Amino acid sequence: MYEQLGLDISPRQASILLGLLIGLAFGALAEVSRFCFRRAVAGPVSERKSAAGVWLGGLATAMIGTQIAVAQGLIAFEDHRFMVTDMPILAIIVGGLIFGAGMVLTRGCVARLTVLAGTGNLRAVLVLLAFAVIAHATLKGVLTPIRTALSSVTVPLTNGALPGSPLIWTVLIAGAAGLLALRLADNRRTLALGALIGLLVPAAWIGTGYVLFDEFDPIALESLSFTSPATEVLFWTVASSAIPAGFGVGLFGGVIAGAMVLSLIAGRFEWQSFTSPQQTGRYLAGAALMGVGGVLAGGCTIGAGLSGVPTLSVAAILALVSIGTGGALTARLIRDGVSSTDAGQATSSAPQAA
Repeated sequence: MYEQLGLDISPRQASILLGLLIGLAFGALAEVSRFCFRRAVAGPVSERKSAAGVWLGGLATAMIGTQIAVAQGLIAFEDHRFMVTDMPILAIIVGGLIFGAGMVLTRGCVARLTVLAGTGNLRAVLVLLAFAVIAHATLKGVLTPIRTALSSVTVPLTNGALPGSPLIWTVLIAGAAGLLALRLADNRRTLALGALIGLLVPAAWIGTGYVLFDEFDPIALESLSFTSPATEVLFWTVASSAIPAGFGVGLFGGVIAGAMVLSLIAGRFEWQSFTSPQQTGRYLAGAALMGVGGVLAGGCTIGAGLSGVPTLSVAAILALVSIGTGGALTARLIRDGVSSTDAGQATSSAPQAA
């Protein structure tokens, strides 16, 4: 279809603009709605239901929109990496668990931290930088042997997607997500914003896979994600003459810009930094875990979750479940540790018997 647009730029250059537009929308909507998977599984107890409702509302619209596009023949996922027939089950599970642990330590997944970076949060900026370096080291650097070893344990699949009718799966998953969203979300406005975020997923799939498709100058079929784009931004920044920008660079920059504009308009922009060396160490540890985990799992809560699950990929679903499990377990361990410390302090400060 790209030839019919009559643009004087290449599909790759056009994908930067597409990524920028979608990123601007995501950044603005996520900043206002506080769209965050971590809050749903490991945030304050009083906020979890509402956060889960908003996130599930986004998943429902993402799945419906994506599968409509597939049914209309606009896009297809047969050759996409989500549909791997030899699924690296151990890498996905381990990666998801440690990614979930990392997002709890940093108080946000990569997508949320990208939004926070646009609102003046310097903790998020440092985490994103460390995350990108570790992710690239896992993908192509010194940590590659770990990825290779874990990825060697595979489970054969027929085609990588859930078996049976895509229509039935779409109705079941999107229907359940939508009903839960309506029940859990305590604010219809934020629920609507979450649904709009979900629509950005099929918009990106259709944009990269149909609108910008050119058989003579093909680009990758991709949607919202943050693991690969983070590494792409890092190395494009330091070597732009050798590494051309693509959809991911535009998306990443758009998210930061969108969040910044909305936070400035609403008066929520505020410079924030670390309060102690211990906090810095915890955030860097979380960044490292997410960097390794995001690569092993094949994506983050957005790449494998919000964008991946609507493809009906078994690998993406397993990754999201593993991330959620890792986050919930880590949050519980931290709470138990804090409770034990408080109990010990209370005991030591109690008056001693004569």
